[in-house]
Parts: sequence; C-alpha cells; structure tokens
Amino acid sequence: MSDNFDGVTDVLDYPMFVVTTAASDGRTAGCLVGFATQASIDPPRFLVGLSEKNYTYRVAQDAPRLVVHVLDPDSLELARLFGETTGDEVDKFSRCAWAPGPGDVPVLDGAAAWFSGPVLERMRVGDHIAFLIEVDAAEVRREPARLLRLSDTTDFTPGHEA
Repeated sequence: MSDNFDGVTDVLDYPMFVVTTAASDGRTAGCLVGFATQASIDPPRFLVGLSEKNYTYRVAQDAPRLVVHVLDPDSLELARLFGETTGDEVDKFSRCAWAPGPGDVPVLDGAAAWFSGPVLERMRVGDHIAFLIEVDAAEVRREPARLLRLSDTTDFTPGHEA
C-alpha cells in the first residue's frame, strides 16, 4: 500500500512556502515548507507542517505566531536560502531583506504575498508537527502568474532531513 502512495506523491506538485517565526526569547527562524494548506474559510485558518528535525520547529515550539510567505518563481533564491541552509549554522535573516511584522516575526521582502496569525494548536501528524494558525494579517505584494512549486526545488540540497 505504501509503495502505491509513494507513487501518487511522486506526481503531486505542491506549492512551496517559507515560514518564519520568533520565540519570546528573541530567537528567529524560518524554513521552506511544502506541507501546508488552508484549513478553514471562516474563521480563516491555515495549517503548516514542520519537521521535528528542523531548527524552525524548535523555535516555533515557543513562538506565539507564524508568518507564511507565498512564493513565486521570482522568489526562487529566497526559497533556496530557507531550504538549503539551517538556522543551526546560519543566520538566514542576515542574508536577505526583511522587516519586523506582526509580533515582531520577520516578514521577507522577496515574497509575493504573506499572511500571519497566532498559533492555535500544535499537533503530531506523523513525522511532522502541524501548526494551526488563525490568520489576522495579510498582504499581497504582487500577483504571480504561478506559484513556486515543489518541482522548482528538486535540485535543492536540504539544510535538514525532512
């Protein structure tokens, strides 16, 4: 059964996002994610899956809020920075333009759009932890013809295993 599902997931081409967060002690973190989806229209809620192996997950455990960045092909280098490096070794925010957003969580200049909200729940969903946020801030900076997708990032060398 698992082999059949692996075959199905091989043909899926999910949109990719960069998620950023800031813990109450001032640590910031961010990573490239592919496990994410809208979970409710009213109230507006979004679910993000973070790997437990990821530095961003460890910071997000103590963070009250996430910012989710919508990427397009113009955001490829931003995706590469947040997908190929780890906060365990690199200050990603010193390598890109950003500004403090809601709750002082970094909002990346290069994203096509972003939205943010407080974390309502954290739940184990397998090898990832799902963070459910209720969206209370959002901005569209440009309307891309298409979003950055998993197939655009297959040549990335991940900063951490998934």
